[in-house]
Amino acid sequence: MTSFDPTAFTGYLYNSFMLGGIPVTIGLTAASITGGLILGMIVAAARASGNLAVTLLAKFYIWLFRGTPLLVQLVVIYTGLPQLGIRLDVLTCALLGLILNEAAYLSEIVRSGFMAVPKGQIEAAWAVSLSRRTTFWKVTFPQAFRLMIPPLGNSVNGLLKATSLASVISVEEILRRSDLMIQAHYQVLEVYAAATVYYLLLTSVIELGQRRLESHFGKSSLPYERH
Repeated sequence: MTSFDPTAFTGYLYNSFMLGGIPVTIGLTAASITGGLILGMIVAAARASGNLAVTLLAKFYIWLFRGTPLLVQLVVIYTGLPQLGIRLDVLTCALLGLILNEAAYLSEIVRSGFMAVPKGQIEAAWAVSLSRRTTFWKVTFPQAFRLMIPPLGNSVNGLLKATSLASVISVEEILRRSDLMIQAHYQVLEVYAAATVYYLLLTSVIELGQRRLESHFGKSSLPYERH
């Protein structure tokens, strides 16, 4: 049994092929969280619309994508769409699966964030003749967003790690490139140790950004909260 080779680990850590997976992982994460947040807001609005059919459709969507594994969703999209005559490249399939899955979770975060804003504050804003648009941007949204920051940060963190599942459909992100490197050099522990460092650095940056946002918006309290 061979022991861990620190020299090989260092070599893989700075290997250009391995490093090439980092931008792919970051790109998948950024595009998926953006698309998921947009779609999630639409789903959240649909669920709160008051229209029974639209609400039931939104609930079904959330139930479906939260109740099945992301890995299964990616494989179904990658292998199932061509059977329907829809042919997409692997990167597009990965993005589609990640966005659809993430939107189901983000819709609940968005919905709970807005529901947590006291209705009395909205009514008070209307009472002083603020328009609905001004009330939303000056009263409702800042408070809801402040409440959403922690779960949103956790979602981004989890999504970054979930992009590794895209390796199953051959997207060359960090894990896929690690597997290809292992197939070429048969040094499993050293390669995966380098990949682990990449993920730890990326998730640490996300956590730092989350803390800064929480600190910034934590200072943006309403006047009555500072008394």
